[in-house]
Amino acid sequence: MTEYMILAYSDEDRAGPEPGTPEFAEYMGGWMAYNQMLIDGGHWISGASLAPTGTATTVTVGVGTAATISDGPYAETKEQLGGYYLVRAADLDEAIELAKRLPITDGAFEVRPVAFRPDA
Repeated sequence: MTEYMILAYSDEDRAGPEPGTPEFAEYMGGWMAYNQMLIDGGHWISGASLAPTGTATTVTVGVGTAATISDGPYAETKEQLGGYYLVRAADLDEAIELAKRLPITDGAFEVRPVAFRPDA
């Protein structure tokens, strides 16, 4: 088994269901079912959603220069990194199939093999 990072990108300006509503509970049900599918299939390592990009702080470093700190994400893009999954899969094809099952209807997923993880 190889480890893969699945990065989930979508437009965070598209309002989703409000927390506390039946629609939000239904929306989260899809995510909980996806998580359980990963766990039951032996694919789960970790995963998390990220707070909106407005909460981001970027630290930029360069050779021979002091680090600079700026508010906001590193890149201004139409779609933002909203979360990730770290999964085990037999190969890239299986990791792609896992990514295709994510409960996002409008967005993109980047699937990359993990090159090195010291705690693995």
